[in-house]
Amino acid sequence: VQLQASGGDLVQPGGSLRLSCAASGSIFSINALGWYRQAPGKQRELVAHITSGSSTNYVDSVKGRFALSRDNAKNTVYLQMNNLKPEDTAVYYCNAGTLKQLLGGTFASWGQGTQVTVSS
Repeated sequence: VQLQASGGDLVQPGGSLRLSCAASGSIFSINALGWYRQAPGKQRELVAHITSGSSTNYVDSVKGRFALSRDNAKNTVYLQMNNLKPEDTAVYYCNAGTLKQLLGGTFASWGQGTQVTVSS
């Protein structure tokens, strides 16, 4: 299954964005899917993930502001981002695999990602 992240934009602090991760095939076959971000000069970090059972988990810095959802009919997982802060500025990527892979970020390839810039 190939994944494509989209939806990034320039937004003011306090604003909202919804990122989409579209899969080329059924997301039912995906064990777990994660959203990562990488800011300039920083390591890529896993910010949120969802399992096949729709269990979700978020890094502390985004809890209460970001929310995952899935549309099985569209084979798409969304990351709703509210109350955005300048420190959320990064390239956001999605990837899928086992939970162990997600937690380790051990993927052979990453898509282009989508740029989120939070600035006034």
